Amino acid sequence: MEIGVHYMNFSVAGGEPAIPDAFAETALAAEANGFDRLTVMDHWFQMDRFAPATEPMLEAYTALGVAAGLTSRLRLGTLVTGVTYRWPALLVKTATTLDVLSRGRAFFGVGAAWYEREHRGLGVPYPPLGERFERLEELLRIANQMWSSNDGAFVGPFTTLAETICRPAPPRGRLPVLIGGNGEQKTLRLVAQYADESNLLGDDPGVIEQKIAVLRAHCAEIGRDPSEIRVTALASTDPAADPDAFVERMKPLADLGVSQIQVRNPTAQASAWAARVGEAVVPRLAAL
Repeated sequence: MEIGVHYMNFSVAGGEPAIPDAFAETALAAEANGFDRLTVMDHWFQMDRFAPATEPMLEAYTALGVAAGLTSRLRLGTLVTGVTYRWPALLVKTATTLDVLSRGRAFFGVGAAWYEREHRGLGVPYPPLGERFERLEELLRIANQMWSSNDGAFVGPFTTLAETICRPAPPRGRLPVLIGGNGEQKTLRLVAQYADESNLLGDDPGVIEQKIAVLRAHCAEIGRDPSEIRVTALASTDPAADPDAFVERMKPLADLGVSQIQVRNPTAQASAWAARVGEAVVPRLAAL
């Protein structure tokens, strides 16, 4: 099992002037201590289910571009970009640019979007849930065409593109697609049909086992080998607080097939935090 840092709390020690240094320190420390990836949320307001919406939040792809320039090994992406946040073809172009400039280290993390307050606050349309899932599937189809040799038109239920040119192309030909979320009827069906990776919310073994079973059933329905899809999860436990307990908590997930876990960023002393995780957690997870 691998471990990554999910940078979701920008309310760091030192306040807003300290955000650039704190973000850079976290990225560098994660790379130096064996973490496999750095992810960020794609939100405009802080999530009010986590902290007040008025707390600091950075635009995701700008932040990831900075991380790309600071690092050379970490994989980079969002957990996750809501389909409503950008015009679909422009989102594919933005993610592809990150992949090109990071020399093939980006992945394409997407979901159906959920945070109505920030949409209303900044004047972005927020369609009903069913339409958001339809738009998500259309986005995935657009991405596949833009990463192919077909530069021609695309006509979907919501989007018409006269051309789908995307140059330079991703170094690996396409970006790995990650779909985030636990929804059994729609989200995990789209994972089975389009994704290379499923990112599940939480680290409860019972919940994870159920979601994996649903994903496998969707794969069986469409004739896809579920082993082609990497299963990852987003935990809320701090691995540095009690490394032994964290590793024990991860063992059942590894047994279920979860191969990567994301944990929240620290808000102070990122270098010391990452060093502790790198020494006491990273090699033990790798052995699971």
